[in-house]
Amino acid sequence: MGSAKNKGNTSRQARIEEMRRAERARERRNRILTIVTSTVVVAGLVVGGVVLIRSQSDDGAAAVDSSSPGKFVTGKDGVRTWEGKLGRTHVAKSVKYSSEPPVGGDHNQVWMNCNGDVYTKELKNEHAVHSLEHGAVWVTYTSKASKSDVEALAAKVKQTPYTLMSPDEKQQDPIMLTAWGHQRTVTGAADPNVAKFFETYVQGKQTPEPGAPCTGGLPE
Repeated sequence: MGSAKNKGNTSRQARIEEMRRAERARERRNRILTIVTSTVVVAGLVVGGVVLIRSQSDDGAAAVDSSSPGKFVTGKDGVRTWEGKLGRTHVAKSVKYSSEPPVGGDHNQVWMNCNGDVYTKELKNEHAVHSLEHGAVWVTYTSKASKSDVEALAAKVKQTPYTLMSPDEKQQDPIMLTAWGHQRTVTGAADPNVAKFFETYVQGKQTPEPGAPCTGGLPE
């Protein structure tokens, strides 16, 4: 049994290292793409072109996310899965999601960095949802979570590419884990469901854009 566990750990470490190598390669490509994209945008503005990003009216009010009809269904493993469509349109303004934290839907064109990033302030959902689209797992917690659990979870996130963590006082439970279309509550950092959720959903089958970058976005 010990041998099988060691093999599993070795395989996971190899997978993480491979993701890190791929991330570094994407960073190099992104720098080139940024230069090219900037040139195209400037040229478009010169000739009067308009970049079409669906947005709400200019009154600053949040739009209700009507692009994601469906509902949550809770499985025997405790994971809540969104059954229905999740919008993926880039929007320029805030979105009122049907869950907190949201598991998907229309989102900002800029993602939050999710290469094991731990944030101490609440994030704008529109940016974090974009990270979920890239295959990240988002760990959120309230002030009711113990300091030791928060510290232990932060240490795990920092060691795992395609993850991010932040406080969220609006969520129902002290500690929650979210991936695109999936979410669950855990009792603490030692809950075995934490490792299981990471193993299943970090760059998991649910990822709409597998291999998309988790760096080059917003750092805060």
